Amino acid sequence: MPTILMILGWRFYFYANERTEPIHVHCCKGDAEAKYWLDIQGFEAIEARAYNMSPADKRVVRRIIFDNFDYIMTEWNKFQEMKNG
Repeated sequence: MPTILMILGWRFYFYANERTEPIHVHCCKGDAEAKYWLDIQGFEAIEARAYNMSPADKRVVRRIIFDNFDYIMTEWNKFQEMKNG
C-alpha cells in the first residue's frame, strides 16, 4: 500500500490487490477513511465509499484530490507498471 501523498494529516494511497477496479485512490486520517474513483475524462472524483467522514472531511479530501489530480494519475500509472513488471 504505497503512500503517495500526506496532506493535512490525510494519507492517500493505493492497494495492490484491486486489479479489476477503475482508477481510484484511498485516503485515511485517524478512524476516517474513504475511496474515490477518478474519472480522467470528466475530471471528477466519485466517492466509492466513506467511513467516519464528516461533510467537511469530504470537501477537504476532494479538494486535495483535485489539487493533485495529475500527480495522482501519474503515480497510479507508475504503480500499475511496477505491479505488472
